[in-house]
Amino acid sequence: MKVIITGATGMVGKGVLLECLEDDRVSEVLVVNRRSLAINHTKLREVLHSDFANLSAIENEMSEYDACFFNMGVTSIGKTEEEYAKFTYDIVAHWVETLYKLNPDLVFNYVSGQGTDSSEKGKSMWARIKGKAENYVLNKGFKDAYMFRPGMIIPEKGIKTTATWYSPIYFILQPFYPLFRRMSSVTTTTRIGQAMINSVTVNQDLKHLESGDINKLSSLS
Repeated sequence: MKVIITGATGMVGKGVLLECLEDDRVSEVLVVNRRSLAINHTKLREVLHSDFANLSAIENEMSEYDACFFNMGVTSIGKTEEEYAKFTYDIVAHWVETLYKLNPDLVFNYVSGQGTDSSEKGKSMWARIKGKAENYVLNKGFKDAYMFRPGMIIPEKGIKTTATWYSPIYFILQPFYPLFRRMSSVTTTTRIGQAMINSVTVNQDLKHLESGDINKLSSLS
């Protein structure tokens, strides 16, 4: 399979990328980033692009793919609802429109987060907007789509969080990782990557995947 990955400079996206590079089922990985990963691999093709709200300049690079693993996101802290929607919903919608035009038989996986509001009517601003983005993806008409809603994520294979406000928390919790790994409410960067890949080959009815669902999908083949 040939996959497109966004957010590969972040913790989740980096985990998904590493699993794709290691999995024999994945023949090619296109990473679209604002800055280079500085990774050399025979499967990896990197396109640097600054404006994720306008993909017209790189559309010719994005056709004939089987899946898009969309891991990109920003914090809602310090942003108005309009600002957060611009960086979240608007960008996702543009990617959906572009990729549907180029690859209608594609599987689109979107990482939102635990607590995302599918009704789009709740009190939490970020959850409403993430829910709106999820609904847009699910209703577009792709071959398939899955909404990944992880809670706590354990970074593996040397990956570190890029969110500076989380780093002290991860450092404190590190001794407890072996215990957390046994909890169904906790997932890992490795399991998310494996679940993403499996979602392309194993169709299932459940489209909103919490941590336990992600862990189960990661074990399928």
